[in-house]
Amino acid sequence: MSDLQHSPRDHGGDLDDAAARFGGSRAAWLDLSTGINPVAYPLPAIADAAWTALPDSTARAALEQGARRFWRVPARAGVLAAPGTSALIARIPALRPAATVTIPSPTYNEHRAAFRAAGWRLGEGGTAHVAVHPNNPDGHLWRSAELPSAALNIIDESFCDTMPEQSLVALADRPGVIVLKSAGKFWGLAGMRLGFAIGDPQMLARLSELLGPWPVSGPAISVGTALLNDPGWAARSRARLAQDAERLDALMTAHGARVVGGTTLFRTYEVDDATRWQAALARQQIWSRIFPYSRHWLRLGLPAPECWPRLEGALAA
Repeated sequence: MSDLQHSPRDHGGDLDDAAARFGGSRAAWLDLSTGINPVAYPLPAIADAAWTALPDSTARAALEQGARRFWRVPARAGVLAAPGTSALIARIPALRPAATVTIPSPTYNEHRAAFRAAGWRLGEGGTAHVAVHPNNPDGHLWRSAELPSAALNIIDESFCDTMPEQSLVALADRPGVIVLKSAGKFWGLAGMRLGFAIGDPQMLARLSELLGPWPVSGPAISVGTALLNDPGWAARSRARLAQDAERLDALMTAHGARVVGGTTLFRTYEVDDATRWQAALARQQIWSRIFPYSRHWLRLGLPAPECWPRLEGALAA
């Protein structure tokens, strides 16, 4: 059995564990452990056929065309919709024979786990390279000149829709490049499970085979098509998220934290004792994120507009 079966990986959003440790019903908790937009895209009306019929190729093509326009995908690059970026991450290592993969750390841990499960070794100068852009949890931004010429080059832009000017999607027409996008983070619809791979058409064709028929549900196609064709909502959300990130930084630094970095969907701070900070907030049913590799890093997502007084009161206490 693989280590994936033995060792659950550390993620945010584990409210059941938080409630078991600190009490309170799940509904009573304010979950700031994820980087999900707290003001989600408003769901459009969904036709009954989206639920009752198998998704048709015309609707899926419209979804992928919406993605191509929204992200300004190069003409020679392909676009593939999938049931979340996690489903793509799990299958990408199968696109090449197992060899050595370079995954600069610390970063999102699913990439490392997926490559290890597929028999890859971790090391420098590998056949494959993974760049999380912006990085989770410190917000590091990659420059195109920093990316090696690997046979398999993964650029995970799950959090990049808050800063579209920083996107490296223009590299998606290069051989071996796959750029990952998520509808769950910026649009606040993590439960919908919708993600995209953009890049090398040959590799995307193989990914499509691995995903099987009808990988994206009819409702996800309907909602995804709507949100990708609503640039006004995206612009308004970026402005609000930027203001709220500044507000959170000011609040945390006033209580002794130092800003490490992040995005406008999550902020990472250096504190004297991250475990103590997490426990103090948890006793007031506010859940945060800490990391096994750092005693001092604490990550917070943004509160919904009506939840700011609750966080401010908890920090004051």
